Amino acid sequence: MLTELHIENVAVVKNVTLSLDGGFTVLTGETGAGKSIIIDSINLLLGARSARELIRTGEKQALISACFTSLSEKAIAALDGIGASPDTDGTLYLQRVIQADGRATAKVNGRSVPVSMLKEIGAALITIHGQHDSQALLSPDSHIGFLDWYAGSGELLREYTDKYGKLSELRKRVADQTKLSQRLDEKIDTLKYQISEIDEARLRKNEEDELTERRKKVKSAEKIYKYTQIITSSLTDNGGAESAAALTERAIYALRQLTDLLPDAEMLAARLESARYDMIEAAEQAASLTDIDGASPEQELDRIENRLETVQRILRKYGPTEDDVFRYREKAAKELRELADFDANLAELKKRMNECAKETFAVAERLTALRTEAAERLSDGITEELRYLDLEKVNFSVSVGKLLSEKGLTRFSPTGCDTVEFLISTNPGEPLKPLAKIASGGELSRVMLAVKAVLAECDGTGTLIFDEIDTGVSGKTSQKIGIKLREISKCGQVICITHSAQIAAVAASHLKISKSESNGRTETAVTELTYGERVNELSRIMGGIEITDTARATAREMLKGSEQ
Repeated sequence: MLTELHIENVAVVKNVTLSLDGGFTVLTGETGAGKSIIIDSINLLLGARSARELIRTGEKQALISACFTSLSEKAIAALDGIGASPDTDGTLYLQRVIQADGRATAKVNGRSVPVSMLKEIGAALITIHGQHDSQALLSPDSHIGFLDWYAGSGELLREYTDKYGKLSELRKRVADQTKLSQRLDEKIDTLKYQISEIDEARLRKNEEDELTERRKKVKSAEKIYKYTQIITSSLTDNGGAESAAALTERAIYALRQLTDLLPDAEMLAARLESARYDMIEAAEQAASLTDIDGASPEQELDRIENRLETVQRILRKYGPTEDDVFRYREKAAKELRELADFDANLAELKKRMNECAKETFAVAERLTALRTEAAERLSDGITEELRYLDLEKVNFSVSVGKLLSEKGLTRFSPTGCDTVEFLISTNPGEPLKPLAKIASGGELSRVMLAVKAVLAECDGTGTLIFDEIDTGVSGKTSQKIGIKLREISKCGQVICITHSAQIAAVAASHLKISKSESNGRTETAVTELTYGERVNELSRIMGGIEITDTARATAREMLKGSEQ
């Protein structure tokens, strides 16, 4: 249960701490005192989207924190699954900080967590019922969720969901393959052509770069030839004149004639001999630079351009790199092999789909049986609760039907093969009709309360918060709503924000939300009321410019009656 809620700098709340007990607690206060801020703050703590406008004017940040204790086994199991286990003493601390620049941080037991995690944690700890939740009852899509919760069909529903997911995947694959079969021949011809085109191109790794470089060289063949000739003739053969190699050879001869006279002559001769060999080698390498495989430059350039066109065409179609082309060819070949056995594969796929459909339907049938049996009990339970809440002539039914296709065949959905809808008749002799077509605002509030009352024992949520459950009702009915809320609180903590004195009188504890002015600023405060203060607050709620002795006497009678 929620034992403490601390709020700082949210709207008109500067610094408020609510200490809460188990059982039934009400919060009352004048319009605009800040009751909605309490709900907004709890929603923020449970992961709702934050808005910078909620931060109190002039402050840098808003902070909301809460302490939860005495958690149920179901809540602890859910929290463990989320990765937000309570402390060893069973306590769970939550905190959320919202900065003025819009950034938000969250902590669980002092450990930083993603803000999105708070929503999962909140679902295990608190259920907030506001006026919009009554409107959810008008949508039949929400009714199956209430019934499944009551029926305890979670494990069976998970089994169905798993099989339904596999069936959906198989159906998609069969549909895709069937569509493919309609153009199978065309696909096979296309794959064969693509593989043949890639193979005939005989593409090599980095071939485009090599051809581009070769083309540049061939285009400059005349210039290369001219200057390489100068190099070779200068080094080894210059048309009859003495070349560098020949002159060096003469110098070597001369040095060796002096070896008997000069000690260093042989060393110098050896160095020149080495230089001569380097010249000859350099001349040979320079001559090879003009090599274009025996073809003329024009012929070689034509060959290169044609090859480049082929390579670039293949790269454009299947590339952009050579590796991409090779991968494309491998993928196409694999697909072609699979298509060769297409009919057999499709038949096997359909067989698996039909087997999966039978398994899914079998689980769906068990789910239907569970829901049908639970629907009868839920119908009786809600009808009984509604009659207690002054809808004496009401008949309420949870209708379970088959989900059908346009052809009248049973259809699968993510939640099974069933449609669930709440039907109601509020007057004798009137047929049961969809809740959305019959119920008024006050009746919707009571239906929601009746649903919560019946579900309370199997809910497992430690804290139920009702925001103005008294909408559209008054008098004796309000008192009965209060009594029913107190009954629900035996299964878990119940907190109710109300404008009804009859509901407030039944609560075990009573908190008053008020606002005052301090240093020119409005501030909200929350006070736990004593018996005398409760008398005054109930008198105020009942109305009148001034609180009279008669109003106080009535308030005391209401409190005395609630104790009994």
